[in-house]
Amino acid sequence: MNWNLTPAEAIQLQKELKEKIDIRPFPGPIQKIAGADISYNKNDDTIYAGIIVLDYETMEPICRSTIIDKMRFPYIPGLLSFREIPSLYAAWEALEEKPDILAMDGHGINHFRRLGVATHFGLISGQACIGIAKNHLTGTYEEPGPKRGSFSNIIDQGEKIGYVLRSRDQVKPVWVSPGHRVSMEQSLEIALHCSRGLRIPEPTRQAHLMVNELRRGEIEAGVKSF
Repeated sequence: MNWNLTPAEAIQLQKELKEKIDIRPFPGPIQKIAGADISYNKNDDTIYAGIIVLDYETMEPICRSTIIDKMRFPYIPGLLSFREIPSLYAAWEALEEKPDILAMDGHGINHFRRLGVATHFGLISGQACIGIAKNHLTGTYEEPGPKRGSFSNIIDQGEKIGYVLRSRDQVKPVWVSPGHRVSMEQSLEIALHCSRGLRIPEPTRQAHLMVNELRRGEIEAGVKSF
């Protein structure tokens, strides 16, 4: 795929890709789920990207793939997938075992043009993806109840685009949306299933820890089976 795009070309591509989004239910069963994330230092174009595959029931790691790369696209809100996906896709291609579902640290269709990183990655890879984000991006919602499992819909221009999920009692929620080849309801079910007592569901939590270890030099880039 050509990543050498101007911001205007990237926005046009998002509009074209939007027509190909598929949020029909994933047929299952789900046996493996992966988390994907990136890390970087401020004022540095080095990107640390990684994907970790987990057993869906136990959340135990199966394998991982990490890469140290250079970012080639500027920071522009709404176009972050063009900055992150080239490196994440390289890690994906090297991954020894592919998951049934990929959970990405970021948004799916909960995006201005419905093309968050989880949707964009799903469209170019054909992989079933969901987005689990730490912060609000777009749309309106009511604050969910204080208990784990409470949620509310995110609505943008009259369209439901995801959920705000309380993944742990009395903590800030997470923002969940389907990316591609997963239904709206499944994205919520998967995120809640993967919430194991902490705010961030396990796949993206473990991916976050992994890429920060990579950035700090505590692990080496490459592939590893557990």
